[in-house]
Amino acid sequence: MKYKSNSMLALISPCCEGEGILQQIRFFQETLRMRVFLFTILNPISFFSRFFNTRKAIEHKAEARNHFKHFVEKAFRREIPDDYILRLHTGNKVSTLVDESKKGGYEFIVIDKSKDNYPGALHKNEIDKFISRSFCPVLTINRNYPVTGIQKIVIPIDISQATKKRLYWATHFAKKYNAEVQIVSALNADIVETKSLAFSNAEKIKNMLTGRGVNCEIVILKVNQQESYKVILNYIEEQKPDLVIIRTHQESIFTEARIGKFVSEIVHGCKMPVFAVGYSLHPQPVELES
Repeated sequence: MKYKSNSMLALISPCCEGEGILQQIRFFQETLRMRVFLFTILNPISFFSRFFNTRKAIEHKAEARNHFKHFVEKAFRREIPDDYILRLHTGNKVSTLVDESKKGGYEFIVIDKSKDNYPGALHKNEIDKFISRSFCPVLTINRNYPVTGIQKIVIPIDISQATKKRLYWATHFAKKYNAEVQIVSALNADIVETKSLAFSNAEKIKNMLTGRGVNCEIVILKVNQQESYKVILNYIEEQKPDLVIIRTHQESIFTEARIGKFVSEIVHGCKMPVFAVGYSLHPQPVELES
């Protein structure tokens, strides 16, 4: 595998819905200064076409490639910038994305979570499945809620997770955008906040981030017989952060387990971008490696 340093892969469908996704990708590309591999996935070609009508299959893929290129040029209203590379693949969407996450060497992959049922869109269960199996972080964005800046980042904490993941990406985004970070956890026990496991885990993460020069604070929310993700989603809706960073269970990629309900509800319940960090072949941004 060749590591595509400082690059992201973005799943795009060449349709009107895809234009909204591309606009948000342009924001992250311009602010993070990354190369972007725009990726579209065609439906699998039939067995008959692959083996008995190969010419037609080749022509179909060539037409799809030209259509994709025309779509991107139209969206940019000019020639495609050098920082954008077009890629096209045929196959199952989730399996293809997982393979790219493992072999492509990207720092993260961008997908749409807007729940719109357009050709090429990932459904909720496909998004969850991909996040659980991806070998790199996944940025989920909603084309209907464009991001224009990042000043506040929220990190929801599930107390059932270990704090060993050191959140290099939280450091990276906070420093890139000069953003403040809120570490948010839900407390369902009737004890003093500062003596709770929720506070202890949040404090460990805060110490990691402040040690890297990130301005952050801890917010402990009382559950009051609600599910923790609902309390956190209500808080996020009130605070309206620009980005949410959430950690997934690292073992899921090896056990075939899906991401838990807590992570899934946060990913799909937030209108703003959610950056899901799980197991990664490259656990920190390339800029932090030096």
